[in-house]
Amino acid sequence: MDHVSRIDLNLLVVLEAIHGQGGVSNAGQKLNLTQPAVSHALARLRSFFHDPLFVRDGRTLAPTPFTRRLIEPLRSSLRSLDAALGRTERFDADETQAQFTVTMREPAEVLALPSIMRQVASSAPRLGLRVVPTRRRTIEAALSSGALDLAVDVLLPLSESIRRQRIAADRLVVVVRKRHPRIRRGFTLATYMKQGHVVVTSRRKGSSLEDLSLGQRGLRRIIRLRCRNYAAALRVVGETDLVLTMAERYARMLGAGVTHRILSMPIKMPTLDAYLYWHEAVDDDAGNRWLRGLVTQAFRAREVRPATRIRLPLMPPARSAVARSRPPKRRARH
Repeated sequence: MDHVSRIDLNLLVVLEAIHGQGGVSNAGQKLNLTQPAVSHALARLRSFFHDPLFVRDGRTLAPTPFTRRLIEPLRSSLRSLDAALGRTERFDADETQAQFTVTMREPAEVLALPSIMRQVASSAPRLGLRVVPTRRRTIEAALSSGALDLAVDVLLPLSESIRRQRIAADRLVVVVRKRHPRIRRGFTLATYMKQGHVVVTSRRKGSSLEDLSLGQRGLRRIIRLRCRNYAAALRVVGETDLVLTMAERYARMLGAGVTHRILSMPIKMPTLDAYLYWHEAVDDDAGNRWLRGLVTQAFRAREVRPATRIRLPLMPPARSAVARSRPPKRRARH
């Protein structure tokens, strides 16, 4: 205990935050500290350990070998201490000032954030929520380090230290434009497979859920477009003969039921499930438990509010230059 008694434990929290966030500025945002305060804490740590701790690597700070050896036992100790304090800590949403960091993808943001923020605005006015992009392969590390409080994604192969809960299951549907020339009465698998398809994905290549399911049956779709945004995909489908397969709830949220036709899949498909992830160290944390309840409630709400359609006023057709140059006709007098 001699070493512990000679250092301010708050400095160790700063050290862990700099390592997890990759820089002084981001660590300050996580801890609600100014950049000079974090820089001052880092200077004290360097003096105490007689090591630079971090070195500049492009736009981030890379840990030294000493820091790499120290960080895991330090992180484990801080987690254990935080969990022990959290069990006795009272969380008052109305009074607590904090900021939570969550990662989720575009459909989840559109579906859940309005409900979540309505609850935050009414019952937790001093809380903030930050939704950040995170690569799937780094989600476990981010939850373990505290860089993320929660994650919402598909089922992922994470370790047992990451808790998970299925919070939503949605069926896949097919969206086509109204008056599609080749999709009129009836919608069969043969018709589906003959169409050109749009796939929405953040990956440059790889199969989607529906492609994996079709592949198990020896079927392969004709992919004409891969894009990253469902709103853009719906516009493409509305102006072409391409078709789009997506989650029904999200399609209706975006108003596809009004602007397009939504058809049932002509073949049985697995549901598109959403899972909530958190680290075991915050399993009993009152604040994290409160946030998990908010996210779960938002995804399980049955209400689906379609996007508002903005009706633009119709403009009269422009008169040609020839028409404008002609003098107005005079009425014949009788």
